[in-house]
Amino acid sequence: MPSTPAPSPGSADSPAWAGQELQNPHLSGDKAAKVRRMFAAIAGSYDLNNRIHSLGLDQSWRRFAVRQAGVGQGDRVLDVACGTGDLTEAFARTPAAAVTGLDFTREMLDVAGRRRSTLPETAARKITYVEGDAQNLPFADGSFDIVSIAFGIRNVTSPAAAFLEFLRVLRPGGRLVVLEFDRPSNPLVRAFNDLYCAGVMPRTATLFSGDKSGAYRYLPASVESFMTRDEVVRAISDAGFADVTDRALTFGLCVCYRSIRT
Repeated sequence: MPSTPAPSPGSADSPAWAGQELQNPHLSGDKAAKVRRMFAAIAGSYDLNNRIHSLGLDQSWRRFAVRQAGVGQGDRVLDVACGTGDLTEAFARTPAAAVTGLDFTREMLDVAGRRRSTLPETAARKITYVEGDAQNLPFADGSFDIVSIAFGIRNVTSPAAAFLEFLRVLRPGGRLVVLEFDRPSNPLVRAFNDLYCAGVMPRTATLFSGDKSGAYRYLPASVESFMTRDEVVRAISDAGFADVTDRALTFGLCVCYRSIRT
């Protein structure tokens, strides 16, 4: 009886993330394709795992980001790396005139589209979902009053290129709001968070989702090896943004960055 060949590294049966690459997934030469395959694999269980493993804090962080954006009547909002639409929907409940959610994983946008159909008409009609890349946005210069990205900038191959694109599509005076995980400075909080993120969460999230892509091993590794808080501030400033602020949330588990295009 012929033997079954082992799956190739890029096959659907093999994990997107495994082995030595998880020491610093940002150095992967195939990062974009791996991130897309990973999110395609977990799209159906993404919302449930977010709620359970953040203890609902992910929603409060998004509400804070919306407040920081200072949405005005008639503003046009672009939510980059929108995933299944959590932050997009939060912006649609504000006085914004239109909210565009952009993601480069079709399966995540499919979930977002189904969620949109359950929203009140006043919010749903504001939302448009677009498949696209944060590093090459399919919009004209100065198209938006607000650009946001929640827990997505570390998944981009070149954050610097993405920040330049965010600047380009914002009008003068437009606001950029970024939410991203961080490692707490308090030693006790940091030790507990490391134990939870590296030990508990990958096992339970993988169990709930049935994931075989390595997504929940990638998550703590991508946070651990990503830019520091100061480096993110510097990268936003280097792109040309002004008045960059960084606000730690929930003992520093998450940071909200805000800046303005002058």
